Amino acid sequence: MRLHRLDLTAFGPFGGSQSVDFDELSAAGLFLLHGPTGAGKTSVLDAVCYALYGSVPGARQSAQGLTLRSDHAAPGTRTEVTLELTVAGRRLEVTRQPPWERPKKRGRPGTTVEKAQSGLREYDAVAGAWKDLSRSHQEIGEEITQLLGMSREQFCQVVLLPQGDFARFLRADAEARGRLLGRLFDTQRFAEVEKRLAERRRAAEARVREGDTALLADAHRMQQAAGDAMELPELAPGEPGLAEAVLTAAAVARSGAREQLTIAECGRLAAESAQAAAERALADVRELDRLQRRFAEARERARLLQERAGAHREAQTRMERARKAEAVAPALALREAAAAEHRGAAAAEVRARALLPEGFAEAGAGGLATAARRAAQELGGLESARRGELRLAGLLAERTDLDRQERADEDVLAETEGWLAGWDATRAALQERVESAQEAATRAEQLAV
Repeated sequence: MRLHRLDLTAFGPFGGSQSVDFDELSAAGLFLLHGPTGAGKTSVLDAVCYALYGSVPGARQSAQGLTLRSDHAAPGTRTEVTLELTVAGRRLEVTRQPPWERPKKRGRPGTTVEKAQSGLREYDAVAGAWKDLSRSHQEIGEEITQLLGMSREQFCQVVLLPQGDFARFLRADAEARGRLLGRLFDTQRFAEVEKRLAERRRAAEARVREGDTALLADAHRMQQAAGDAMELPELAPGEPGLAEAVLTAAAVARSGAREQLTIAECGRLAAESAQAAAERALADVRELDRLQRRFAEARERARLLQERAGAHREAQTRMERARKAEAVAPALALREAAAAEHRGAAAAEVRARALLPEGFAEAGAGGLATAARRAAQELGGLESARRGELRLAGLLAERTDLDRQERADEDVLAETEGWLAGWDATRAALQERVESAQEAATRAEQLAV
């Protein structure tokens, strides 16, 4: 940002119109505002701030409106501040007029208050003329804030150092300077950050102490399990190096435990080898014992067999005789079967003769054959008559079925003739019902509409 020109009218201690050419003042690169108290040095800076943001900096912010007007100004002269500057490559002109109380122009004597007015113009280098941008207080404030990138408070803290605060800053001690810088540059947020960081540090220290306490508790339990193989450090929870010392002691104890585990594994392997050898020896002894028992049992069975040798020879002799008798056993069986069949045939003959009539009971074989032929002839005639009787019964049953079917057909024919006789009347009634139903449907649709 670069200031070019500032015009003041009835502002602060300046009763008339004053103009400050910053281009001429800054031609040497640096300029100084100086003068006695009340000469208006601070008012020039207030005018710059008022032109940019519509308010003055610091505690003088309450000096708005009518109080900004100079007490030395003529009643008809309006307070006005105009600032010409270049910012972000754009040449702008800002005009601010605070509310003021002026004499009434006509009517009864008295005064009236006019509202504040603002204006923003931009110089068009191509056309070589100024063009109006806005007359809204809010739009102008947002445009200036966006171009400068700073709010009024930030502009006052960074660009304008309030009058009197710099001398107080030079004479103050370190604590007072810190408070003053904090008030000027709004370092309260950094104090809040520092406070939050301190709280987080204390919370972290508390968590570290809690972790160290839990770690020491675990270390004591490990020491009870490891015995003299583990030595704990003489450090309190929260002291630096506690975790590393505990981990080192645990590593040493772990190495010792691994060594003892290796020794125990070697002892276990030796014991397993000895157990396997003992099991093999036990298996050999058990096998020898089994063989010895079998040998003793075999000797006992041999003694018993020797004692039973005589009975065995007698049984063998009887078996030889049985084998010789076995050769004629089929013939004896056939003889017994033939005798049984003969006895059965004789009994059957006696029973058959008992059933014959008296004339044939004493007849011989020839008479019996003749009688058998006659009986066969009679049986043939009787069989033919029986077949004819069966055929006649079937024909009678078939005739009965045909008669019943004929009567059923006659009933169906009579029913059909009666139905055909009434078909015209039935058809007319059905047609009338169909037409009535169609009319009802049409009527229902009309009623629905």
